[in-house]
Amino acid sequence: MSNMLTGKVVLITGGSRGLGAATAEAFADHGADVAISYAASAAKAEAVVAKLKAKGRRAVAIRSDQADLASAKPLIEAVIGEFGKLDILVNNAAIAIQGQRVDDPGLDGERYNRQWQVNVLGTIATTRAAAPRLSDGGRIIFIGSRLGSVVPFPGVADYAGTKWAVAGYAKGIARDLGPRNITVNVVQPGIMPTDMAADVAGELPDRDAILDMHPIRRIATLEEVAETVCFLAGPSAGYITGETVNIAGGIGV
Repeated sequence: MSNMLTGKVVLITGGSRGLGAATAEAFADHGADVAISYAASAAKAEAVVAKLKAKGRRAVAIRSDQADLASAKPLIEAVIGEFGKLDILVNNAAIAIQGQRVDDPGLDGERYNRQWQVNVLGTIATTRAAAPRLSDGGRIIFIGSRLGSVVPFPGVADYAGTKWAVAGYAKGIARDLGPRNITVNVVQPGIMPTDMAADVAGELPDRDAILDMHPIRRIATLEEVAETVCFLAGPSAGYITGETVNIAGGIGV
């Protein structure tokens, strides 16, 4: 791996599993020191930290529930207290609640409202807390979803809406932080081999039907997505901002 991120400090929210954990390892492979946040999986978070330290990087796991908006500022302060600065924020933490159509009489509004709280308001709170403390020339990368642009099947309206909202917010932040040479971009993966995808698999069309929607008939690997995030955080992406990068096998083309 390259050392293009040597000397940089990154915070990856929701970094204890899935894409967050893979992204943490990718950043460490490129030379960065890494902080991850987690809501409940302390053992998994510490296992990720152990892997990062084994690569010779500084690393820390910080418990922070993104549903609690008041936890955002203490999270950022904890990262800066540990490493002395923050250069890169990867807004990865999210939940997926899918399967019910909007006209379903049994729609569980409280569950879906919590999804908006975590995916949108929690992400905004973290970004607001980080922005004044982020190094000039830094990076903010939002992990969205291809469902934030294309909705090829029913039962995902609220989840898709949260990802649309994040993508629009990111464009505004790119405008706000451009004078400080801070770039802001969105990575929109398709389906990936994560616990989150497994949790909602029974609520979506079957695997073959979903794959048939893709020109490249497979799901994304975590490494493909993580490396794209690292590229956007690196020196070669300093003139890319306000953009949305789809890693979804061509669905929606």
